[in-house]
Formats: sequence, C-alpha cells, structure tokens
Amino acid sequence: MALDKRAGQVAQQKDLTNIPKLMSHYYRLSPDVTQEDQRVSFGTSGHRGCAYNKSFNEKHILAIVQAVVDYRQGAAITGPMIVGLDTHALSQAAYVTALEVLTANGITVLVADNDEFTPTPVVSQAIVRANRPANVSQVSGLTDGLIITPSHNPPQDGGIKYNPPHGGPAEGEITKWIENRANDYLARQLEGVKRLNFGVAQNTSLIVPTDLMSTYIDSLGDVIDMQAISKADIRIGVDPLGGSGIHYWEKIASRYNLNIELVNDRVDPTFSFMTLDKDGKIRMDCSSPYAMAGLLERQDDFDLCVGNDPDYDRHGIVCPGFGLMNPNHYLAVAIEYLLSHRPLWSKDLIIGKTLVSSAMIDRVCQEQGRTMCEVPVGFKWFVDGLADASFAFGGEESAGAAFLQRDGQTWCTDKDGFILALLAAEILAVTGKSPAVLYQEMVERHGESFYRRIDSPVKPKRKAKFNQLVANEINLSQLGLTQLAGDAVDAVLTQAPGNLAAIGGIKVSTANAWFAARPSGTEALFKLYGESFVSEQHLEQVLNDAQTMIENLLA
Repeated sequence: MALDKRAGQVAQQKDLTNIPKLMSHYYRLSPDVTQEDQRVSFGTSGHRGCAYNKSFNEKHILAIVQAVVDYRQGAAITGPMIVGLDTHALSQAAYVTALEVLTANGITVLVADNDEFTPTPVVSQAIVRANRPANVSQVSGLTDGLIITPSHNPPQDGGIKYNPPHGGPAEGEITKWIENRANDYLARQLEGVKRLNFGVAQNTSLIVPTDLMSTYIDSLGDVIDMQAISKADIRIGVDPLGGSGIHYWEKIASRYNLNIELVNDRVDPTFSFMTLDKDGKIRMDCSSPYAMAGLLERQDDFDLCVGNDPDYDRHGIVCPGFGLMNPNHYLAVAIEYLLSHRPLWSKDLIIGKTLVSSAMIDRVCQEQGRTMCEVPVGFKWFVDGLADASFAFGGEESAGAAFLQRDGQTWCTDKDGFILALLAAEILAVTGKSPAVLYQEMVERHGESFYRRIDSPVKPKRKAKFNQLVANEINLSQLGLTQLAGDAVDAVLTQAPGNLAAIGGIKVSTANAWFAARPSGTEALFKLYGESFVSEQHLEQVLNDAQTMIENLLA
C-alpha cells in the first residue's frame, strides 16, 4: 500500500465524517441480508461496519443483541450483563439500541456511572472479578458483557463484540451461532426481536449505573508495581487518541501519585485532532507512527510516552530518542522483563504468541527456559490460558496483550492497553532503561529482526478461493516453492503448532525467515507478514517470493 502524501499531517475539514448524516443513515438505512457485505459477520473482533454501507445499522444491532440474549439463555447465563462503549459516534447510538433490547428481555445491565465511556479491558476485568467463585451464587448467576467499539477503525465505523463469562473474546463457535441467529432475525424482518423504548427502559430498575472506573483503577496495583513508578517519578506523556480511557488517567495519577500529563484531552466523534494514517485516512491506530505523529512531536518532553486506541485494548510505546516502538519489539521486552521480575509466577507458566508475531519472542523464551505456545491470529486463543492462569502472557503483533497479576492470578482475559502502557513505565522505573534501550540489548544477544506487514485490498472471490485452498492444507508442491529468499523451506503450516487450530492462511518458514498470508477477518484486506533475521534486503526478497507464490495460487 503506497504511502499517502499527507500521512502524518493533521486532518483537514475534507477528511472529517459528516456525523449527522452518519447517524441518520444508522437509523434510516436497512441492510439487505441477501447481500454478503450487508449481513452480520463476526471476525476475530466481533461485527464491524459502517452505516453508510448498510453494514452497521440499527437493525444489525437489534438482531445481534437479541441473538446474544438467545445464546446466553441457552447457555444458562443468568447474571447481569456489563455493557461498555468507546467514543466512536455509532457506538453511542448502538449502545442505546442494545439497552433497549436487553431491558426488553428482562436482563439487568451494568453500565458506567455518569454515562462514562468504558474501555474493553475494564469490562473484561469486571467480568473476571464478578465470576470468581467467591462472588458467584445461584442467585447472582454468571456475568458476561457487550463492548460497542470498532477498535482503531475510522470515525465512520461501528462495532460490537461479545465477551462471555470467561471475560475474553467469544470463541468461534459462539460468534458463529450469534452470527447465524442475527442474520436469521434480519431475514425475518426482526420478527421475534424484543425492544423497550429507551425512555421507558431508563425508568426500570434493569439499568444499573456502576462505578467500574474506580474498581478497575484501585486494582491496578495487583498487576503493575505502581509504587516503583511513583518512587522513580517517571514523567509520562499520554495521548488517549480521543478514546474511552481518556478520563481514567487523571484518576490513575491521583490514586498512585504518578507524574502523568495528557497531551491531548479532546473527545470528538470526528477525531479531527488526529494526524492521518499511512493511507491518508483518520485511523486511531496507536501502533502507527503516522497516527501517533502528534505524540511523537512531544516525546522529548517526557521520560516515556504512551498512546491507546479508542477502546483501549491496544498500546503504543514511545521512548525519547527512539520514537514509537515496533509492537513486536515491545512485546519481546515486556515478556523478558515479566519473566525476570515476577518472583511469584510459576516457572511452568506458558507464553502465548500469535504465529505472525516476531520470532524474537521465540528466542527470548528459549533463553529464559520457558514454554511458548504459538496460536492463530486472534486474542481469543489466549483466553482459556489466561482464565485458568496457565498462560503468563498472551500477545499479538498488532499491539494487543494481557498478562497475569503479580501474584500469578488472572487479571483479565482480553487485551489491556492500560497495563501494557503502565508496564513500560515500570520497566523504566525498575531497570533505569527504557524498553527501546532494552530491545537494543536484546538485538545484541539474539540478532536483529527485520519485520513488515503489507495490507492489500482483496475481492471476495479471491478471498474465498484462498480460504478454500488453505482449508485443504496447502503443500510445497502446490506452492511451487522449495526455497524462500535462497533458503530451504522448513515448514508450510495451515495449522498453528501451539494448538493445531486452523490459521485461516498459511505460514512458510526457513531457518532465517518466515512469511504468513491470511485474509483479514474484519476488513476487505489481504494481509502478508514477513520477518528476516538476515537483512532488510533479505526481507524484501522474502516478501517478493511470498507475493509471487500467492499470485500463482490464485491464478
């Protein structure tokens, strides 16, 4: 994807979403369930779409939430449901729609006090806490949650995801059931969907304002050494990117006596304060140097800077003198630090990584003598391990991760951008070195990683053909590739080695490099990942060989 000439520049009026038009389309346009791109579709992070395109409209939310209600009834989930939302314009509308359906079905809904936004990790941590054995009875029942967010997607997009009682993203069989049920409701013109007018719903006892923020913040000391950060007086610059955690930082600073400054305190559904991403679009991607350009300009004013996406399940770490860390680099540093600074953690704990994350993590785990589990893309693959505290850490190359409490118990089972940001401050406070400096030391021991991801638009027919091919387990003869960038191919994977689950693509590896190719589960994109421990030129050859192979497959 070519770099847009305005990438990294502040958005202009012409870049902004027409919010009144967007909201009108949410309520007035109706999806055609016979059109694939207008149906409910759950990828790795729930259903996402845009009201303009009839892929995220009121009828979608009515159908999805009723389907979730039906699922939880069948699964005997009888406790309250926590509903969170981020700062996207469509999130507020979908939030109201969701409450209308939930209350009509007699479900008690826990929402944040004072109409506060609620980050994904706050919902996850609240679900985990509510469902601990000491807190559950036959009367109270199990708690689950809905989070209304399209994550880092552009301002015109909307999204909704379901977290069952384990607190993390729902498993594939659950999301598929909900997807099918919701599309059935759409096909039947919402027959069977219950709905209570929001004004009436507000006057019932079913919507319960709850102080989710204070409970989460008060527990942060269980997972992060907040005293060390305070004692070292680390100067932390925070850019919330207009996201749902924006009002948390002041209270975190006050509660733990931290030196935190918000460099941007604006909440605006057009996200007009953003700098444009690499493709010239507004996208609140805290792993992109173009989207984080505003914070990068201030990096020398602080000891450390951090940013997060709108629902706070991702993190961006900026170290003065080094800029924005590659997410893979930070994950490797975070894992190494945690394994050597959590004395109460068992040596038997497993480190989870997705198969498109850097092999530097493999080398760190080998050096530390720890077991690593490589799984397909999607945080849902880490949920069980984090829930039963057999996984110390689960992380994705897309800057999302979570880990256990300092005592080895479960913290949350979804990605938590807060704790990854605060961990960077703990690392600096305890070691006296920034995560970027520690990564340079890691390179000296393990070699330098050259890593890149390429996103390309993909048409539905080519995506379907690729999916059919990988479902039948591609082999070397089909690839027409016995060497990759001059090295012998060691393995061709269509299943993840850690759990033998289908990866929804392929991964080809050699002794010095690898590439992986897969269609996105949430966008009309084909994603190609590559890594070399030889050179940038070698990586270029790896990616070129990969692209040739894919074109031959799909010819």
